[in-house]
Amino acid sequence: MERQKQIRKEQEQKSKTEEEAKRKRERCGRLYTVSIAVPGSILDNAQSIELRAYLAGQIARAAAVFNVDEIVVFDEMSHTGQDTTTTNFSGLKKPGHGNTQLFHILQYLECPQYLRKQFFPFHPDLSHAGLLNPLDIPHHLRETDISEYREGVTLNKPVSTKKEAGSYANVGLKKEVILNMTVPNGQRVTVKLNEQTTDKKNLTGIVVSPNEPREAAGIYWGYTVRLASCLSQVFTASTFEGGYDLIIGTSERGTLVEDIELKEFRHAIVVFGGLKGLEASLESDTTIKSHNPRDIFQHYVNVCPNQGSRTIRTEEAILIAMTALSPKLTQVNKQNLVS
Repeated sequence: MERQKQIRKEQEQKSKTEEEAKRKRERCGRLYTVSIAVPGSILDNAQSIELRAYLAGQIARAAAVFNVDEIVVFDEMSHTGQDTTTTNFSGLKKPGHGNTQLFHILQYLECPQYLRKQFFPFHPDLSHAGLLNPLDIPHHLRETDISEYREGVTLNKPVSTKKEAGSYANVGLKKEVILNMTVPNGQRVTVKLNEQTTDKKNLTGIVVSPNEPREAAGIYWGYTVRLASCLSQVFTASTFEGGYDLIIGTSERGTLVEDIELKEFRHAIVVFGGLKGLEASLESDTTIKSHNPRDIFQHYVNVCPNQGSRTIRTEEAILIAMTALSPKLTQVNKQNLVS
């Protein structure tokens, strides 16, 4: 009798342990997002097209290292502007100014290598982008890499099956993937594979939201890029439902970063100024009534007190700021971290 009780107790304990492990595996995602906003004019200060490209590559690398989900490129000297939030690559045969060149290079570097020829025609802005350091983020997969999720492009190829119509997609593997739905040709899609290997001619997969790898599996899945024609559009044209609920500005005239206390958020954005700082962007944007940064940002922070140089370059400020802020952003949202 005692032996049976002991066995039952051990079975219950094992079942409880397995259930907790299953729940932990299922809840390992990240539900919040972190964005950064940078002025494209920082490229205008570079002395050559090679240095402009390298500077854009530094921004992309910093974003990837700190799991940034969105980069907003804004025109810091624009008074007001038209809506320029499109993320389509234009392929125009002429170089753009700093804003559009930064926009193009950031998009190019985020795209998996096996998809770049499909989405990026020749453009002078990208003439040196192929020489930049790779981001090497999780969805930049090699053919031999095993992953439940992959980025792909739909193909102009009919699915010959009696079952429901679907589409073929190239996801960087030797075999093409038959999707669970019909998607127009040439569209970038995030695919969840049903299997990694098969004896059949094609693999199968389902089209999912680009957010699913991050939200369901905790996998960093790159960043999106958005253009804003002025500083105010950084906030008013947000693609997130409800906009940003945590807005942080950076300046040497701000509060020490260690003295700020953050509240739980869903969508945070950290805004960086150009050569003249965020104050210059506020003054030039006529749609913003106040010239006091503390009226615009919930937190206006100094991430590098007692700096030795008179100026901190924007690409340096991103690394310094995100090093200081990332632990705070993670800690305050630990209830949203499914773990």
